[in-house]
Amino acid sequence: MTATHGTELKVMSPIAIKPLLTKVGKEFSQSTGNKIVFVWSESGGIKSDIEKGVQFDIVILTPNFVDDLIKQGKLDGATRTPIARSGIGVAIRKGMPKPDVSTTDAFKRTLINAKSIGFVERSSSSRYLPDLFDRLGIAEAIKSKLKPLPGPVHEFLAKGDPEIAITQIAAVLPFDDLELVGPLPSDIQRYTTFVGVASSASSSDTVRTLLKALASPSNAPVLRSVGLDPPN
Repeated sequence: MTATHGTELKVMSPIAIKPLLTKVGKEFSQSTGNKIVFVWSESGGIKSDIEKGVQFDIVILTPNFVDDLIKQGKLDGATRTPIARSGIGVAIRKGMPKPDVSTTDAFKRTLINAKSIGFVERSSSSRYLPDLFDRLGIAEAIKSKLKPLPGPVHEFLAKGDPEIAITQIAAVLPFDDLELVGPLPSDIQRYTTFVGVASSASSSDTVRTLLKALASPSNAPVLRSVGLDPPN
């Protein structure tokens, strides 16, 4: 499938990048006449869909998933384009008491005292958390409180279940009914880089132009407004 003027482009992405893609996608559609269809999911699910043969034009994923899919021949490695960087934070439903996560010790106490701790299954955050909890020596103490979430944090946290959530900061700030308690302390923070890549079957000039637009330095203000940073 090769994209041409007036055709439809399918972009698969984690929801953390939605504000950027919505803005750039609208501008791109207006200037080129190409319609963009977005599919929002978590990174693990997107990778699984691609491996099953789901058709798409551009995918935005973390580097480890991108590298694996390039090796499988699913992605065109020559189009690999860093899009944004996201840190992990702690979130609550708006109006709830705000716990302290300003230091690593405070973060540990907050988790130990929490009634329930949510995280999105098969997300970049969830892959980091088991090692982090082990390193902090609290894995057993909080094991019964952990609540894997099958969808975006917002869908659950806004209803008060779980009590707190650990997730990408960019998955919190766009929602008025959530509140970011704070980022993880710097000594335990883990940044996720999101990379855009074309499907091996869709590496057209139009697709490459869209990837270039997504990586434009002019996107920095919209990235920072939703808790993301430019990739460099």
